[in-house]
Amino acid sequence: MIITKTPFRMSFFGGGTDMEEFFRTYGGAVLSTTFDKYCYVTVRHLPRFFDYSTELVYSHIERVGDVEDIRHPAIREAVKMLDMREIRLSYEADLPARSGLGTSSSFAVGMLNAFYALKGKYADKKKLADEAIYLERVLCGEAGGWQDQIAASFGGMNRIDFGGDGYKVRPVIISPQRKRQLNGNLMMFFTGFTRFSAEIQRENARGGKGGEKAERLKEMLSLVDEAERILTDKHTSLDEFGRLLGYTWQLKRGTGNAVSTDNIDLLYERGCAAGAMGGKLLGAGGGGFLVFYVTPEKQECVKQAMGNLMHIPFAFEEHGTQVIYYVPEELAGLGRAYVK
Repeated sequence: MIITKTPFRMSFFGGGTDMEEFFRTYGGAVLSTTFDKYCYVTVRHLPRFFDYSTELVYSHIERVGDVEDIRHPAIREAVKMLDMREIRLSYEADLPARSGLGTSSSFAVGMLNAFYALKGKYADKKKLADEAIYLERVLCGEAGGWQDQIAASFGGMNRIDFGGDGYKVRPVIISPQRKRQLNGNLMMFFTGFTRFSAEIQRENARGGKGGEKAERLKEMLSLVDEAERILTDKHTSLDEFGRLLGYTWQLKRGTGNAVSTDNIDLLYERGCAAGAMGGKLLGAGGGGFLVFYVTPEKQECVKQAMGNLMHIPFAFEEHGTQVIYYVPEELAGLGRAYVK
């Protein structure tokens, strides 16, 4: 039995510039972090006592005899890609799917990590990120960028640069004290709305004018440099990071029709009126989680302004996807060869 633990990500700056159609032309960069909310994937071989050969437990339960009958696209294509046979897979998570935290990509990374471990093979973080990108964007044909798979695999607070030769991951060098201060000044709230990121991406692609959208994305790209400078310059107030979050959110709202809604705009305005210096909606848009930058003395006011919205405390994490339980199975007596 294998259990993997894979974090979700919080993207601060540069979201949208990780889309391949953009960064192949203009370059791209994202500043993001993973945090201590995770998805867990458990995989083991299915004993040969049933009239089905694959069992999957996620928001649905699937029991099939033929891999082609698997309804979940990412699981089906990953099983075919790695030639997994006769398995039982289950998924659970600390936070809901379709909420702007890269949950589907965290699942893809964690699943691939578990599959390789079950086969008795090691896959490094870059291999897992690359194959998760290929799985979601090519095999499943889902619209979206590359940042989620990379963040989930590598973990930590990073600047990820994109270009014609792929991507590079560079940790943001910041003192532990300054990082704790940043963490303490960020508040996350669940809006209660969830939608598929790929749907949002398709709607946004149809919604904006190409030239205007590209100009906004290029300005959002330039903010990654400024945000990194704020974080790494100990003489600069972290409050500037919060103000810059607000500015990048205003730019992001202009990149597509489905980025925000009237309800989200109202919630954002309430948070800022109560004392938040800035913030943004996480993910492609349409719903999910709002993150605000709020100094400690204003945080109770912001909580009250958010009304009944759930506040989600969190802490940054550094590890990325991990195998947290590994017990090789010895099932030779059943006449099977599981490791290829």
